[in-house]
Amino acid sequence: MAVTLGLGACSSGQETAKSSGETKKVDGKISITYLQKQGDQEYFVGEAAGARAKAQELGIDLKVVNLGNDANKTISEAQSAIAQKAHGLIVVVPDPAVGPQLVQIAESSEVELLTSDDQICTTGPDPAACEPDGLVPRIGFSGQQMGGEVGRRAAAEFKKAGWNAADTRTISAWKQDVTVCTDRVTSAKKAFKEGSGSEVKNIDVPTDNTPTGAQDKIAATVTANPDVKHWVVWGCNDENVQGGVTALENAGFKADDVIGVGLGAYLACKNWSSGKPTGMKAALFINGKDVGALAVQTMYDKLKNGKDFAQEAFAPTTMMDAATWKASGVACS
Repeated sequence: MAVTLGLGACSSGQETAKSSGETKKVDGKISITYLQKQGDQEYFVGEAAGARAKAQELGIDLKVVNLGNDANKTISEAQSAIAQKAHGLIVVVPDPAVGPQLVQIAESSEVELLTSDDQICTTGPDPAACEPDGLVPRIGFSGQQMGGEVGRRAAAEFKKAGWNAADTRTISAWKQDVTVCTDRVTSAKKAFKEGSGSEVKNIDVPTDNTPTGAQDKIAATVTANPDVKHWVVWGCNDENVQGGVTALENAGFKADDVIGVGLGAYLACKNWSSGKPTGMKAALFINGKDVGALAVQTMYDKLKNGKDFAQEAFAPTTMMDAATWKASGVACS
């Protein structure tokens, strides 16, 4: 069930009672603010581009704000957007703990709230502990579906390599307080086990979802497991897998002893563009442009036509590798 989070504020709108379940529609020009974490990351750059293109098509006044990794900035920028008469907020939170405060701000100001990519809860800081009807509607990708695709591809690469399960380890690398990341790696583990038919031991590695952060943590993991001959790496995003592949390369592992399956493809394709052997065997392409465009369209439909938010709406994904990535349209960063 979709969560209704206030009304689109506009003096020229057609106001109806909140108790009716309908939304105040905006007759004039719609103003939306898109607040993004890590706005300089390639995926989010694409997301902003997709949002801007859709806003131009629909005649929307759109402002995109880079929050970096600053959770406090989420609140201050949301308040600023509301002060500037935004009708709707689309947010990718740096930290889901700000969820309840963000929801309260939107409700009290009668502004529509939609999240993209990451979930937030109306009643608590942890979306994983939230009742389904307490989650704010979200545009993005299915974590379970993406993780499943990554795990199946990793399993296929493992079987093709013919490695012994006893001297192989899988690494699951992710920022463990991000619910959608946990969904991805959990599904990857399950799909790998089912697809490989082998009992390969897994090591969970907590990271900050950056290449350097993942590289440091995975390097320490590799050092602590000197008897392992082969490694399979997946994670929440390309950054985690790229960090893992680099750490293993620096530790002396050859490309034939590493299977990395990225999620995003915007870093993975840099490995393939060199033409050299790489441990990055494949990556699931997630196009931020599709998410940004869908988020803006969804908010527009709510504000202009009163169409309720779906609880979740997903953009498509594509698995690719060194032989197929050039035809995909992925932008390497």
